[in-house]
Amino acid sequence: MKYVGDRPYSDPEQAARRIMEHARAFEPVQDGRIYIEKINYPMLYQDKATPAEYWAGLEYARDQGWLEYHESGRFVRILQPGKDLVA
Repeated sequence: MKYVGDRPYSDPEQAARRIMEHARAFEPVQDGRIYIEKINYPMLYQDKATPAEYWAGLEYARDQGWLEYHESGRFVRILQPGKDLVA
């Protein structure tokens, strides 16, 4: 029997920080928007985060004021505290 160790993104703060890394990797389109797909794919398929971990990280980033989640669900926008995260 194999025991599963801690998942790297089970902590919402760690997931949010990784989401911010993915968000900063792409050039924003109109009005500073970043397509949510540009964050979804690498987080879920390359980093192997679960959808629950991804969503918890996205909510954490939004609650901390790092990201603004557009009401349509198609875009996010990095806010100033999120920009200052790497500075």
